[in-house]
Amino acid sequence: MTALPTDQATDLRRLMADHETAVRPIAPKARAAQVIAIASGKGGVGKTSIAVNLAVTLARRGQRVVLIDADLGTANIDVAMNVHSTHDLSHVITGERSLVEVAVSIDQNLSVIAGASGIAGVADLGPFERQRLLESLGRLERETDVILLDCGAGISQNVLAFAQTAHRLLLVTTPEPTAIADVYALVKVLSRTPVTPPIGLVVNCAMSIREGRSISERVSSVAARFLSVAIDDFGQILRDENVPISIRKRCPVVSLVPRCSAARSVAILAERILSGDDGALPAPGFFRKLFGHFY
Repeated sequence: MTALPTDQATDLRRLMADHETAVRPIAPKARAAQVIAIASGKGGVGKTSIAVNLAVTLARRGQRVVLIDADLGTANIDVAMNVHSTHDLSHVITGERSLVEVAVSIDQNLSVIAGASGIAGVADLGPFERQRLLESLGRLERETDVILLDCGAGISQNVLAFAQTAHRLLLVTTPEPTAIADVYALVKVLSRTPVTPPIGLVVNCAMSIREGRSISERVSSVAARFLSVAIDDFGQILRDENVPISIRKRCPVVSLVPRCSAARSVAILAERILSGDDGALPAPGFFRKLFGHFY
């Protein structure tokens, strides 16, 4: 994996080490990594922040995590984590590099693969390019425990492709009515596709656990009634003034202020994901079985 310049992520490594939690023993892998796509109906709901902080938290718990910026139009995970990579997803799509070659190692359990922001042609992949990317993802399955895909916002073809490829889809919304309406619209589109993965809803910037649960129950009820789609409540990320501060500092809030309410909320989300890993995930080669889905 690509070496990370020492002046780019030293602080992040130090913060992760300073606040290291108990590490779970890693059993030899007998099946594929858990692939989790994180998406939203609209931008500005904190999707990337949740993806970054969840990746760091899972890595601290001994999971081998690869965080992939799958927002092929306005990728910004490298900015959020203050890392720099010479290569990104565009070089994988063109066949110049493999995913392993473009990955930036944050520590022994966490690697980041930058997206291809603003590069002509990447934001609207053709079938051949998408297949090459999915083949590369398939090769990562045996090498990691969790692959997090930070997808773009909205209902573009690429968002739908990544969402349907994943073993689990986390949808992010906020209490704002427009965000709730847009995430429901995304579920509606997904309900019409051949493959719909298990869906979990995360309510970001909730004023209270009660408010977040109320929103999840409302969305779940409407989706079940009108779309016949089951949506699980995957928790709430409480509103926390430390989050915008961490974003400006380009450092995950779970590393900057590990005991704040937002960090604790992410920890609960991580535990929910780990506890839901019941051994029923698809065997390695899952991506290949879905290639026909994109034609």
